[in-house]
This record gives sequence, C-alpha cells and structure tokens, in this order.
Amino acid sequence: MSPAETVEVRTFWEGLGLPGIFDVHTHFMPKNVMDKVWAYFDAVGPLTGMTWPISYRHDEDVRLETLREFGVRGFTSMIYPHKPDMAAWLNAWGAQFAERTPDCVHTATFYPEESAGDYVAAAISGGARIFKSHIQVGNYSPNDPLLDPVWGAIEDAGIPVVIHCGSGPAPGTYTGPGPIDALLQRFPRLPLVIAHMGMPEYDDFLDLADAYSEVRLDTTMAFTDFSEAAWPFPPSSRSRLVDLQDRILFGSDFPNIPYTYAEALTAVQRLDLGDDWVRDVCYYNGTRLFER
Repeated sequence: MSPAETVEVRTFWEGLGLPGIFDVHTHFMPKNVMDKVWAYFDAVGPLTGMTWPISYRHDEDVRLETLREFGVRGFTSMIYPHKPDMAAWLNAWGAQFAERTPDCVHTATFYPEESAGDYVAAAISGGARIFKSHIQVGNYSPNDPLLDPVWGAIEDAGIPVVIHCGSGPAPGTYTGPGPIDALLQRFPRLPLVIAHMGMPEYDDFLDLADAYSEVRLDTTMAFTDFSEAAWPFPPSSRSRLVDLQDRILFGSDFPNIPYTYAEALTAVQRLDLGDDWVRDVCYYNGTRLFER
C-alpha cells in the first residue's frame, strides 16, 4: 500500500459523500491456509498461461491496517474448505477472528458431510452473519443431500451466503447457473450473493436475481481490465444492473487480486450508471444487508 493509493481510494468515496466502503468479499484465513492459496496462484494460476500476482501479500495485521487506511468500514473473512473435516475448524477460527476484529462480519462456511448441519447450526447460534460457499474449489454439488439441512437452516435464519458458483476463472464439475437454479427451486428464500457477478455466465445469474428476490450479486473482479480481457461483461446488460441497484454489492477479493484496490472501485464507477448507483453498491447495500 502506497500513500498515493490510500489517497486515491479515500478520494473515491469522499467524492461520493460516503462514510467509507463496505466490502462483502475479502479473504482472511488461518496463515497456513492463506499460504497455500498464495502458493497455488504462484505455481499455476487459475488458467494456463495467466499470471496472478498477489497485490497485497502481507502479514494479517498489515492487511487489516491497509483496509482501515483505505476507509473500508466493514468487510468479511471469506473462508472455505476444499475437503471434509475442515469447515468446522475454519468456523472456529472465523469466530475468533471476528471477536478480535470488530469491523469484520462474522463469517462461516460448510462442506457436504454428515456433520455439516450440526456445525452450521452451531455457527448460526454463535453469531455468524455470513457464509461462504466455493463450489469450484470444494468441487461439490450445491444440491448434495448432505447440504439440505445447511440450506434449510440458512434460509430460515436469513443469513446471506457468498457463493462462487460461476464457471470463471475456470469451470468446475458443478459450476454454472443450472445447479443454482435447481437449488433455488427447492429453497426459494435463500439469500445468495453470487460472487463475481456469476462470471462468465452473467446474464444467466442476472436472470436468477430477477426470479428470486433474495438473490444478490457481488462485483468481485468484474468490470476490471483484468477480467474484461478474458470474461467481458456484455454492454447490453448494463441496464439490468440499474434494475438491480439494491441487490448488487461491492466485493474486491482483497488481498488476492492482481491489481490495486483502487482499480476494483474505479471499475465499478466507470460503468457510468450514476453516483446513486455507485453509492448503493459500494456502501449502502452492504450495510443494509447486515442491519436486517
């Protein structure tokens, strides 16, 4: 983080008359897990031939201070398992992290396993306010019967789930809009937040948001030069973003982004959908979601 970048980020939200930024998609994890995530990007990247430098590869305390200096008033600790017997441990860490980090929304996660219903119920009773599901990395179907008690409990509690279910940056066995459509037919009140705007199946996931009033989308990595080069958002669909103004939330993927935090913000602004739209997306929609 350079002083110039801090000034750039703060000038962005100050110019809009905002109190700061609300970022629904940031990653804080146990150090050994984050180290493995960074090693993955270093070694192979998500797609052959793509480089993915980590722009904010710092110790946890430095990353926290960076967000605070930027003026990020609320953020998350998007944790996710890639195998069984991992989610409950991550949830314990997430609860401890939220306790010592009051500006972080208490985040939890899950995996299709026999114990999932129990530890998700425990996370909800323990104060979890958002869940993370990563269909691509976890390589599981959102319609796995082992997740039925999970979705039922989350739907009843009305707790949002940031779910990476689009087929970008690389498709998985269970990614794409079809499995999510099937899930929502069974649990129509699920408050899903489609990560990355559903990249690259943007329109399909916008259709789901049109059909289900509790479906939202986050802007994570979308609209940036990096993503537009490979997975461009269709210009003809910009008007749909206006129609969903109250259900689109800013997300950055901090710290695991190959560009600056300021670029994530300016990418949203240069859609040219109006200052009110930007204000809602970058701050008010997030704060309203967690006031419920």
